[in-house]
Amino acid sequence: MELYESDHTKFMRELFAKNPQLAEQQKEARAIWWDKKLDKDERKRFEEAKVPQTGYVYFAQK
Repeated sequence: MELYESDHTKFMRELFAKNPQLAEQQKEARAIWWDKKLDKDERKRFEEAKVPQTGYVYFAQK
């Protein structure tokens, strides 16, 4: 009995099989945006600078 495999899964499996360098490029791209060390002082300033959000933001409150 074969297990179901979505079209997306098949596409990704074939894509990575044809382009093995994609895995490394994917790691490099992730490092640019996500894998960062946090500066505690900078993080504290970000938290202190937050403006409280009102209950419902889509209509102006009177």
